Amino acid sequence: MGKNEFLTPKAIANRIKAKGLQKLRWYCQMCQKQCRDENGFKCHCMSEGHQRQMQVFGQNPDRIVGGFSEEFERAFLDLMRRSHRFSRVAATVVYNEYIADRHHVHMNSTQWATLTEFVKHLGRTGQCKVEDTPKGWFITYVDRDSETLFKDRLKAKRHKADLADEERQERAIAHQIERAAAVSVAVAETPLASDPNNPTASHTDGAGSGTTGNPPAERSHFYSNPNPPRSLPNLVMRLRPQSPPPN
Repeated sequence: MGKNEFLTPKAIANRIKAKGLQKLRWYCQMCQKQCRDENGFKCHCMSEGHQRQMQVFGQNPDRIVGGFSEEFERAFLDLMRRSHRFSRVAATVVYNEYIADRHHVHMNSTQWATLTEFVKHLGRTGQCKVEDTPKGWFITYVDRDSETLFKDRLKAKRHKADLADEERQERAIAHQIERAAAVSVAVAETPLASDPNNPTASHTDGAGSGTTGNPPAERSHFYSNPNPPRSLPNLVMRLRPQSPPPN
């Protein structure tokens, strides 16, 4: 059995030691290699493969750091969306869940030196609501998915329709109140039939027959006749029988 076989005690011990998280300062992000101690990290830095990766990094460092930063931010927000989508949680709790994966993008390879700077960045960009409390930084995920936005728009539309219906009902009630007030004022101003101050009110004649003061139809016709009868003397003379002429 060779020295570096899979089932040798040395290989098993190395896998046990490598299991779990190691020191962050002994991790090389360019080579994606985790070293167990300072001596191992020093030997890795002097290796030929690491030197080639550092030459690539030296050609465009801003682009590489920006790529690591975007990957770190995307993975962190994905974890927030899956595990703490609607809850307010401490930033350290989310970070500990994130680094549980051994192959995650380490923060020392990004543009943020500390977790506080990264949390402030999330607050400035509006991706999370951040709060600085005596117990530390707390973050709340801001859901911007298309499905959630669609539901929010539908909810806002229904709320607007409800407000329009309420406003329409209020206008109808106000209109009915105005009409009722106008009718009550008109009834109050209309005089009663027994009112003596009303010249048009009905009244009984002197005989108490209960007839109105207006003349009957024939009397009104007599008064309105445009051809009044002749004088009374002429009418009497015409009606008197004439005596025969003398012989």
